[in-house]
Amino acid sequence: MADKKTSWMSNRAKLSDKEIARLIETFLAVQGPDAAALRRQYALIKPYFAPTVVGLENIPGEPTLFIGNHSMFALDAVIMLPTVFHETGRFLRPMADNIWFLTAAGRRMAASGMVLAHPEVCGALMDAGQDLLVFPGGAAEANKPEQERYSLVWGERYGFLRLAAKHGYNVTPFGMVGPDEGWDHVVEGEDILHSRLVKLLQGMGLFSEVRDDLVPPLPRGVFNTLIPKPQRCFLAFGEPVEVPDRRHKKGISVRLQKSLRREVAARIEALVEAMLAMRKAHRSQESTLRRLLTR
Repeated sequence: MADKKTSWMSNRAKLSDKEIARLIETFLAVQGPDAAALRRQYALIKPYFAPTVVGLENIPGEPTLFIGNHSMFALDAVIMLPTVFHETGRFLRPMADNIWFLTAAGRRMAASGMVLAHPEVCGALMDAGQDLLVFPGGAAEANKPEQERYSLVWGERYGFLRLAAKHGYNVTPFGMVGPDEGWDHVVEGEDILHSRLVKLLQGMGLFSEVRDDLVPPLPRGVFNTLIPKPQRCFLAFGEPVEVPDRRHKKGISVRLQKSLRREVAARIEALVEAMLAMRKAHRSQESTLRRLLTR
């Protein structure tokens, strides 16, 4: 019984081909954004996180693959989606770990635009001309230790480039500063995973085979709550990285994949550095209240 209750935490937790096909139908049925909901979200986000956006002129007119750095609890996407919609009218479809779609919550979130991070899903949405938001680092990057803030944790992931080439997409890099500091890390996820309590619970069969990247740090937000600190956010878009169009052709070589990924990562890191510098220059203008709440 314990295995059934906790199999969603396991590396073996996967969706079947039929489930993926049904989800693709669900995702494609979402033809556009819930504009009213996004406007309400932006009305909440604007005073709290005060997002500053630069480089909007770099976003291409055609559908693109937005690639950037990731933060804990996907706070970056929570801020970015309504902000980009407010600024440009673009409806970004964020790709999420299959863990979400093994729960009722994930399936409900699909109605707002979130989609499964799976090659078949990505390909279907690209064929439909959708803007996609992908964080190649996934959960591993979102749950990275506090000392690794704003670093890219991509491992050996190149799939986003292969799919971009296969479906004629280019990559629009972005860097975002603020969400990585929404919470202090009281205890890092790795320490939780290897704690005596977790080992004891595993020994009791209450859960097993926990994916290392799924264990987030123990967070502490404003006033020692789980509410994120009101860190002012800075979001920058860079010029698109041209990916060779390989529709109906042989895919791109491993060597080219590595070269393109280095280029995308370098642009994201440069954008993050630029936004950190912009924030530093802006700090003297912050209100006393925001400074107090983000210490």
